[in-house]
Amino acid sequence: MPLLIVRNDITKMDVDAIVNAANSSLLGGGGVDGAIHSAAGPELAEECRTLGGCKTGEAKMTKGYNLPARHVIHTVGPIWHGGGHHERELLTACYRNSLQIAADNGFSSIAFPLISSGIFGYPKEEAFEVAEQTCRAFLEEHEDMTVYITVFGRAAFVIGEKRYADIRSYIDDHYVEVQASLESSIATISTLEKQLASMKQENDEAYSRANSGVDLEEVKRVAIQELGMKYADEG
Repeated sequence: MPLLIVRNDITKMDVDAIVNAANSSLLGGGGVDGAIHSAAGPELAEECRTLGGCKTGEAKMTKGYNLPARHVIHTVGPIWHGGGHHERELLTACYRNSLQIAADNGFSSIAFPLISSGIFGYPKEEAFEVAEQTCRAFLEEHEDMTVYITVFGRAAFVIGEKRYADIRSYIDDHYVEVQASLESSIATISTLEKQLASMKQENDEAYSRANSGVDLEEVKRVAIQELGMKYADEG
């Protein structure tokens, strides 16, 4: 599964697109948003002014300018209000809409920050869960894309590593189950093949015994003779 959790500065990621956890104006702010605008240069803000802002859960794309990434996909994450104000649905939409833009443009790599987990207050472990589940579901239909979840702080990275280990463990366990089932099926087929070969051998031996001592040429001669007599009587 091409989903990787890395500890890195997202402004250093050399990918087709990085995702900016933006505010609704798209004109820069604090945290990841400010770092991306600073690294990209003033041209990024100039292009963002032409986009007319962005609603929570939606995404819009610009060029990457001075960034190693060729493009920036800006998305506005939800502010955490306790979890009862559609925060999960909105955060899921951030990832899904950003991934769809990447797919629509033929990108093979995209890097996300942990959206909304900074000053917007979304609990980090729950934010990781949304990111992982949404990206994994998307990658089931887009296997040629590599998705990075990029975190900078050690605490977030430790949480991410644990979740990734759980995912990898599930995949490994599932693979073992499938492999065991496959090996069992192969063994069954092999047994059946041996049984069929044995039956064929027994049938061949029985046929050989039943026809031993029979002069086939004599049988053939008698049959021809009887057939000739039959035709003579009918004539």
